[in-house]
Order: sequence, then C-alpha cells, then structure tokens
Amino acid sequence: MSDFEPSWDHYRTFLAVMREGSLSAAARDLGLAQPTVGRHIEALETAIGIQLFLRTPQGLLPTEAAIDLRPQAEQLSLQATALLRSVSAHRSSAKGAVAGTVRISASDTIAVEVLPDILEGLANRYPALIIELSVSDTIEDLLRQEADIAIRLAAPTQEALVVRRIGSIDVGLYAHRRYLEQHGVPITLDDLSRHRLIGYHSETAFVRSMRKRYPALEHAQPALKVDSNIAQMALIRSGCGIGFFQVGLARRDPDLVRVLQDELAMTLPAFVAMHENLRATPRCRVTFDAIADGMEVHVKSSDRQGPAGNLYIFV
Repeated sequence: MSDFEPSWDHYRTFLAVMREGSLSAAARDLGLAQPTVGRHIEALETAIGIQLFLRTPQGLLPTEAAIDLRPQAEQLSLQATALLRSVSAHRSSAKGAVAGTVRISASDTIAVEVLPDILEGLANRYPALIIELSVSDTIEDLLRQEADIAIRLAAPTQEALVVRRIGSIDVGLYAHRRYLEQHGVPITLDDLSRHRLIGYHSETAFVRSMRKRYPALEHAQPALKVDSNIAQMALIRSGCGIGFFQVGLARRDPDLVRVLQDELAMTLPAFVAMHENLRATPRCRVTFDAIADGMEVHVKSSDRQGPAGNLYIFV
C-alpha cells in the first residue's frame, strides 16, 4: 500500500463507478470528464495497492476487493453528506435561525400521500430550510446519519434516539365501487379466494403478520403482485381488485369501499424519530415537530368510524 492517503473524491468516484458500471456513466453522474474519472480510479488503486476493477470488453467488472470495500465507502459518503448538511446550516444562518438541510426518510405511501401538505406549510414558514426526502420502505439508520428524521411504521429499536409515537394507522381491505358492482361483495374471508386480490411481490413483515393472524388468507392468492405501496393503491383505485389500504387515505375517495370490516382489521404503530444529538438543532427540531404534528392529524383521520357492516347496495 502506498503512503499516500487517498482523496475522498477518489472514493466518491469509486462509488459512482460501482453504481453506474462504467467510467462514462460515472462521469455523467458526477459531472466530470471521463479521463478524470479514470485517473481517480487509478490513483485509488495505486494508493491502496489493490485492483478494484477488471477492464473487459463488456465494461468494468468490480473485483472481490471492490465489493468488500463498497460498504465502507458508502459509510464515508453518508458521513460526508451529514457533515455538509451541518456545514450548510451553520454557514447560511445566524445562531438559532432555521436554515440548512434536513434529510427525511419515509415510505412511499407517506411520502406521496401525507408529507406534501406538511412540507408545504414548513417551507412557507422557513424559506431557508432545505428538505431532502428519501423515499424508501427500508429503515434507514439514524445513528449512522443516513437520515436526520425518519417516519416509521414499526417501533425503533435503536438507542440514543428521540422518538415520538403518534398513534396507530388503521389498515383495511378496500375495492373500487366499480369492481364490487361487477364481482360482488365478499361476505367472509373465505370468499376472497374467488376474488382478484392485489398483493405484494415479496413476503414482507406485514404480509407475514396478516397471514399468521388470519389463516384464511393463505388460500387467497393475489392475482396482481406489486413491490410498491403506491402502485398497489393505484391498482385498487382503478378497480383491478381488492387490496390493503390505509383507512384515512381511503376516506379521501368516495368510490373506495371497505369490505370485511368486521372480519379483518389491522393497525400499524407510527413513530417519528431522530438522533438525540439533533434535538437542539433548530432546523431538525422544527421539522421533527411539524412532521409529528402533521402525522398525528393524519392518524386521527383513520380513527373516525366509517359506515358499519360489509353489505353494500349499488344503484
């Protein structure tokens, strides 16, 4: 290994090549010239004394060493991004002012259906605040600063976090009125085996818990499988079949009808969390409070009682 310590820029370039699969694509992603990207990779390989990529007619192929190095390089990237968020806040604001960047992690459903109204109000109150929204169902690690604030539908297990439980989100089975007019209303869980169900492509914790709680669902195989909550909601809204929907969101659409309400119901505990070290940071504190308050309003919208029963007459 060389005595020369690699520049962070070289690790950043390495990650871009790993993601993009070629020097040219990495150069476009980074806004650099392709020869510069090539020099960064060569300099990094020289500095650490390890070959990172094999040059083949099919492009660059990462070596085993590159695959092993990637998690550490990604951690460096997270730390550098977190540092820049802190620097931007201190550089662009006077002491105590709300300014700088806050990174929020949320599922696609919350990011698309709930957060926009909350963030619109936040942006109007604090024009110097910059929001980075990470849309993902994975639980990003707050302790590693992958995000500043996370909205989670599961209890955080990490320590050193500020956590606010905002209640439980009700989930039920819904179908568009048009689908039920054509195919009838299921009266029992066993009836679901004769309907088009919209489910998940992968076996999520939510799916496993539902099957364990309601064994009849084992015989109700989805006719449509998706790996996106938003796509599932769109399919239900289009009348493709029956699927799970957050009760508060379903109430926004008068054509969505809840079925088997007495037979099947599920609640998901909702939390907003951030690292305790960010509690005194103005930009994070006001963002945390705004999200928690807005999420509480959303949760309460699913607490209102809907129509009783599962039989509907369509005219």
